[in-house]
This record gives sequence, C-alpha cells and structure tokens, in this order.
Amino acid sequence: MRYMGIDYSGAETANSSLKGLRVYEADQANSATEIRTTGGQKMHWTRRTIGEWLVDQLRDSQPTLVGIDHGFSFPSKYFETYSLPHD
Repeated sequence: MRYMGIDYSGAETANSSLKGLRVYEADQANSATEIRTTGGQKMHWTRRTIGEWLVDQLRDSQPTLVGIDHGFSFPSKYFETYSLPHD
C-alpha cells in the first residue's frame, strides 16, 4: 500500500507556482518523503502539475490512499471564472 499526502492550499490560480503546495509519499517500508516538482523550470508545484502528476501515479496498479489538505473550498476566483454559486 502506498500513501500520498498533498497540501493543496494557497490563494492563487491552477498555474501559480506556490511554495506552500507540497506532496509527500510513503509506503509500508519507507517513511514519508517529500516529492519535488517535475514541472520543468518552476521550483514549486502548481495545482495543475500536482493534478497531472497524481493522475500519472494512479495509473499503475499499486493500491494507493491519497489525502488532500484542500481547505474548505476552491478559491473564490474559481467560482467567479466558471459562474458557479458560492455555496
């Protein structure tokens, strides 16, 4: 079993590179280690690169439990951009 923990908080867009976005991975034999971005020139993860990386990771057959610290809502800008109610 593989475990992933993602801190997904921050008040920017899906393409904003934020130092607060963090990804950790552990399994039964190894304690949690931070996974660094593979996003090319950007030093920090973006929400988009986390999503793309996670989809790629979940394609293999290894059972995985993912925990995402997402806060209580998507950013207000998301609701405004897609004309969604703020409920």
